[in-house]
Amino acid sequence: MLFDDRTRAESFGAVAELYDRARPSYPPELIDTLLEDAPRHVLDVGCGTGIASALLAARGADVLGIEVDARMAEVARTKGLTVEVSSFERWDAQGRKFDLLTAAQSWHWIEPQAGAAKAATVLRPAGQIAVFWNFGDPPPEARRQLAAVYARLEPALESYAVVLGNHGARGDATASALDRSGLFDPAKTRSFSWTTTYDTAAWLDFLATHSDHQTLPPERHDRLLAAVGEAIDALGGSIEIPYQTVLVSARRHATEHQSALAHGSPS
Repeated sequence: MLFDDRTRAESFGAVAELYDRARPSYPPELIDTLLEDAPRHVLDVGCGTGIASALLAARGADVLGIEVDARMAEVARTKGLTVEVSSFERWDAQGRKFDLLTAAQSWHWIEPQAGAAKAATVLRPAGQIAVFWNFGDPPPEARRQLAAVYARLEPALESYAVVLGNHGARGDATASALDRSGLFDPAKTRSFSWTTTYDTAAWLDFLATHSDHQTLPPERHDRLLAAVGEAIDALGGSIEIPYQTVLVSARRHATEHQSALAHGSPS
């Protein structure tokens, strides 16, 4: 499972500043949805360089970030964010409770059942977990040209790289894990559509922040990015990517009694 691959999970710090520049942000409609109930205290799990945390903080939320990599956390702190360095599974909440727990591009690095259980312990009754991802799909001709490059140079990547539209079932798996935990009301899934355009240099920077690319041996990494750059140049020097930001959310049961019953404890 992806969350077991700690080499990839903890590779992002090596490119922390590039990650902050090259990764896309999130649509305003998503932030509106997250803040519908005006949550005051927000825990952002796997906050990275604070891309999502900063959007929430700018709207008045008191955000605490949890980030496993100190280099990513340091970039987030330059934005005025408070970040504690730890894996979520081992993080000590010290009795703190939150109205909203978010995870932007990070929940797939956490074991789903353990993550759901830990989230329930740090959320107030009726508090919400909200995890989301940006899923982009290159248009058909670009997908065909890029897939040919990957098939020739890195065939394993061609079959699962998210930058080629291989998104798996992260949202469905997350919703199922939350529902199976018995700690939350039924999970809901929403998506938000938007589009952005990358020139060749921006697309190569974006690729270099993905763990499946970043962890390639240097010679293979450089060869792949050079060939991808040639393909984008041949497509006119830019690529328009339609995105779906997929949000999976669920509310913790409104009473401690419900949570105790979910764990099989006596009332």
